[in-house]
Amino acid sequence: MSAQQSALPIHAPISKDHEHKQQTTTQRKNTLDPYATPDVYYGESHGPRKVAKGRTYSSVEPKHNTIAAGLKPQGRRQSHDAQGSTPRRFLLDVDETLKNLLAREDTDHNIQITIDDHGPKSIFLGTANSGAYHRFDVRGTYMLSNLLQELCQAKKHGRKQIVLDEARLNENPVNRLARLIKDEFWPNLTRRIDGGNIAQVARDPKDWTANPHPRMYVPRGAPEQFEYYQRIAREKPELNLEVIYLADNPSEDAYVRDLNAAPGLLAVAMERIADTKQGEPDYRGLPFVVPGGRFNELYGWDSYMETLGLLINGRADLAEAMVKHFCFCIRHYGKILNANRTYYLCRSQPPFLTDMALRVHEHIRHRPGSTQFLKAAILAAIKDYYGTWMSKPRYDEKSGLSRYVPSGLGVPPETEASHFVHVLTPYAKKHGMTFDQFVEAYNHGTIREPELDEYFLHDRAVRESGHDTSYRLERVAAHLATVDLNSLLYKIEADIARTIRNFFGDNLQIPPEWQAKGQPSVETSSTWDRRARKRRLQMDNLMWDEDKGMFFDYNTEKQEQTGYESATTFWAMWAGAATPRQATIMVERALPRFEVHGGLVSGTEESRGPVSLSRPNRQWDYPFGWAPQQILAWTGLLRYGFEEDAQRLAYRWIYMVTKAFVDFNGVVVEKYDVTQQVAPHKVTAEYGNQGADFKGLAEEGFGWVNASYVYGLNIVNAHMKRALGAVTTWDTFKKMTQGDAVAAKKAFEPPTSVHVAQHVQDAMHEVQHEHESLVGISHLPYSKEDERERQLHHHVEKEGEEGHGHRQETAAEKRVLAAIGLSDEEAGEVDGVNEK
Repeated sequence: MSAQQSALPIHAPISKDHEHKQQTTTQRKNTLDPYATPDVYYGESHGPRKVAKGRTYSSVEPKHNTIAAGLKPQGRRQSHDAQGSTPRRFLLDVDETLKNLLAREDTDHNIQITIDDHGPKSIFLGTANSGAYHRFDVRGTYMLSNLLQELCQAKKHGRKQIVLDEARLNENPVNRLARLIKDEFWPNLTRRIDGGNIAQVARDPKDWTANPHPRMYVPRGAPEQFEYYQRIAREKPELNLEVIYLADNPSEDAYVRDLNAAPGLLAVAMERIADTKQGEPDYRGLPFVVPGGRFNELYGWDSYMETLGLLINGRADLAEAMVKHFCFCIRHYGKILNANRTYYLCRSQPPFLTDMALRVHEHIRHRPGSTQFLKAAILAAIKDYYGTWMSKPRYDEKSGLSRYVPSGLGVPPETEASHFVHVLTPYAKKHGMTFDQFVEAYNHGTIREPELDEYFLHDRAVRESGHDTSYRLERVAAHLATVDLNSLLYKIEADIARTIRNFFGDNLQIPPEWQAKGQPSVETSSTWDRRARKRRLQMDNLMWDEDKGMFFDYNTEKQEQTGYESATTFWAMWAGAATPRQATIMVERALPRFEVHGGLVSGTEESRGPVSLSRPNRQWDYPFGWAPQQILAWTGLLRYGFEEDAQRLAYRWIYMVTKAFVDFNGVVVEKYDVTQQVAPHKVTAEYGNQGADFKGLAEEGFGWVNASYVYGLNIVNAHMKRALGAVTTWDTFKKMTQGDAVAAKKAFEPPTSVHVAQHVQDAMHEVQHEHESLVGISHLPYSKEDERERQLHHHVEKEGEEGHGHRQETAAEKRVLAAIGLSDEEAGEVDGVNEK
């Protein structure tokens, strides 16, 4: 598989990486844009002398702002200073303000400002118009944590003094998080592998050897990369870079085991650029997005989930590059790898390549070469299908279904050193060895323990499934034809059939380098249609439970369903493997068993069973929820026409992520406890939670949660987005939209230390300016005096309108009603209740 030579096209050099933050023409020219990316806002707009000359010390703000220039500040209204003429801006000394802010507010000393802190939750800031003479009170967890984040950004950009728009502090949290994901999180999660950064990306925190240093392993079929990295090693001896050719069969068990003595990074796709000054071929790594946290490599199904968000955010270039990486991996390593490290050579992950490629193609189909891109991806997917998923031991002939069964010998080396201590220590004592001695002997077969072989067979399968770990799979994973894998393979079969038929004239020629052993050189759609129908029939026969309305994993050894209730049942809807009737039954019977406060839980509490010190919780079980389960369920529900259910579940998930973001200093993490209404990100099960450990400023979020957020925002409607911006729970929003305004009023609990969304504040200010009342919208957290004044206004209005018919809401009132999700009719019901 690796002997095939790589042919890389030459690309012109690019002066600036495309994955760096993209700036619009408006952002470059208009340095006062309050929502500009940090490199513009704290770079260009705070350049030499600009702060002092353009934005600070004049007693009246210059009229060269966006409003005076006739430009709209991205459609967002801004609060104004005491003079009432310009948006409020603060003049801040970065170090001093940061020091005072943390001293006042960060009572638990973790360099975050959250609802766990017990400071005064307010700070006075001087306005820029007055040269910091006039001071304004900024209060509440959300605004103060945003202030901390902005100060950290300014410090990162080397600023000693800044002018800060208040709009950056009280921004609608949904808009803020969506903006951060697009402008900051994606670029900060983007990596390349080439000579420019090999020292950083090749460093492995799991390198357990006595002499950790960067090692680059290159497949035999990519000699141009081998020569390139050797040149980098010669030119930069300080890197101590070791460049090594892989064996012709890099997935052979004993070979991969022996590589553990010198673990390293696996080469992925590159593009050729202009030759060096010395006339040597030069290359640049194609970009890819990493998950975040401790994960710093190209991962399998994480990349697919990230692609869904990248495409929405206009980053088809990144998504396209990741598809090319996967094609490279299949061509040279035989599969899409768990990740591109040597200890993953035997292991894949849930396969999403065809759907990923088709989605990317839809965005780039107008470009030259887009059909060739799609063809390469389909050829790679066909080879992966035959070589990985339809070959033994993963393929079970008797059931006709597939399983996660990666090969490998010994103890998985990439885990934490202590992970298997409780499993292996009794065996080490049995043989009178130290722990390390036993692991060495067991890995190399000088000691045989069949029970351990069985244990690690299933452990590797759990890791390949991506659901590591869960009691659904523990000690049985390699025997399970899972709903998730077989739904994915059904989707691959259906996608390949449709693509061959629609794009390649129902006759796809397979080049020798892509041809799997013993498979045809020409593929037609009918073959793949039959495979898809056969798999769906087998899923119906062996996995579907009519009474419970779910698909269950099938144990190929016991030849029975497991009965473990998992959210992976909805993958059958995502793939289109469920019939319309089955989908209806799933929504009626299965969905209520998984729906909780924050969306879908991974599995039911009943199936997980009791937990204790001896049986601790697993991170892919109840009560935890993960972005992939949400995304695939939403998509599956939309596929079968259950739009309201998809919107409701997306709302729940987005609300939970937003609430944690607001209350905990902008945190976005790998997974959540979806049953918790407060601090759902505080997950300690097994490996903890990636993305929560930061100081002052969260810069990456987490890949598939970032994607789920922007993907979910494309599903919910405009009313829902407004309510989410006001951090409104689903139950409150539901009661408001159902017209039960009194119940909504009773159910609403003003969030503690959470600001009211700016668009709601602005609309209310306009209402007050017009001297109109809005009785019934009493959940806005204004003072009791404001409430009495509104009631008085209402009483006066009612007296003045006696006998003159029903009063019509002003345009401003309607904007407030829209902002909080009440229709005109529902508002009328509120007025009626109050009048009675």
